[in-house]
Formats: sequence, structure tokens, C-alpha cells
Amino acid sequence: MKNYLSNMIANIKNGQIVRKGFVLQNRKKICETLLNVLWDEGFILGYKISTVNPEKLQIFLKYKKGKPVINSLKLISKPGLRVYFSVKQLWKFDPNNGIVILSTNKGVMSVDNCKKLNLGGEPLVMVK
Repeated sequence: MKNYLSNMIANIKNGQIVRKGFVLQNRKKICETLLNVLWDEGFILGYKISTVNPEKLQIFLKYKKGKPVINSLKLISKPGLRVYFSVKQLWKFDPNNGIVILSTNKGVMSVDNCKKLNLGGEPLVMVK
């Protein structure tokens, strides 16, 4: 299985380094759900299906005063080393250090939503 999340994270990081307005990414369901959470939290301007190639997503990057909104984007759970957090472990996260996006049995969501719903899961990405 290919790891589409790590490819998307690398595309977003590289796009922000060179100050691109948008980046293209392969269209996968897991990528779209992660982008929905990033959009809800205000880290990207949005995304849409490419008009030229419907198998690609256009991710619109967000900048504030010329600097990228996303300072760091880090993959936590990897295909070679899966990590899982219980609800008790989620309460130890400091919201000032950024957000963690988790994959739960109710879908992909941020730590705040997981705490409200009393859910644990597999952490995908940490965003600062």
C-alpha cells in the first residue's frame, strides 16, 4: 500500500517553501478527509477537484503577511510504525503546541472533537 498522506504532506511543505498559491495532489478519500479537517481548522484556504485532471486535487495554500500559516506539518503514525492513542492520552496534548489530527472509528477529526466525543484513535498528522 502506498502512503498517500506522506506524499500530500511533502507536497504542501514544498509548495509553501516556494510560496506557491496551490499544489496538485492525487485524489484519494483519506487525503480529502484530512484536507477537510485542515480547512475547518483554518490551515488552508480550501481545495477542489482539478478541472484539467479529475484524478487530482488542487490544494490552495494559506499565507498570513507573506508567511505560511502552517509552520510545521509532521506525520506521526507511519505504515511501518503504527501509533494509537487512548482518550486518556489525548488529554495530555497541549493545544498551544498545535493540533493533532486523528483517524477514529467515527472518521478523521481533530483532538478537540475526539475529546468531546470521548474517542481515541490513530494520530495521523501534527500541525503547528
